Amino acid sequence: MAPSRLEKCGFSRRAFLTGVACLVSTPALPSVIRGAGDIRKVNLINNRTGDWINTVYWIEGSFIPEALEAVSHLMRDWREDETVPIAPATIDIMGRTQALLETAEPFEVISGYRTPKTNAMLRRKSRGVARKSYHVKAMAVDLTMKSRSARHIARAAQSLNAGGVGRYTRAKFVHLDSGPVRDWGR
Repeated sequence: MAPSRLEKCGFSRRAFLTGVACLVSTPALPSVIRGAGDIRKVNLINNRTGDWINTVYWIEGSFIPEALEAVSHLMRDWREDETVPIAPATIDIMGRTQALLETAEPFEVISGYRTPKTNAMLRRKSRGVARKSYHVKAMAVDLTMKSRSARHIARAAQSLNAGGVGRYTRAKFVHLDSGPVRDWGR
């Protein structure tokens, strides 16, 4: 009997049935999904909390709930220690951007989910923090990578034609969100 696609990727049928049987089907996310393949993964580190994850979050048409939970925990508001589910589309934008960069290096998450209290505090400190931030909606991430410039990361993300891409070259990070398609920064 020929090996299944799962077996070719290192998953046994038994592991799949016992460990990943609770896959949830999610409607396709237009331009982000096209060409993404049957397996999608993301590699993230949060230096503020010490959290790190390198995981498959999508297999054969479905998100993996445990992986989404782990990513959401890593991207929690560390100031308030509050975790909410991060929008799967945002995770997919990160994963696809990372795949386009063709590197095993993790994205360093600078800011993921923010409570309204944290967002208000950051707004008092910086004009660049939006009152109705997608971070508060758990739909945004600010990230960087040592081996890639903000311009390089932003170009990869913009090529997906999905969500918002903000390039902050002086601060050396990129904002990604799963809101309307738009971009800003130099």
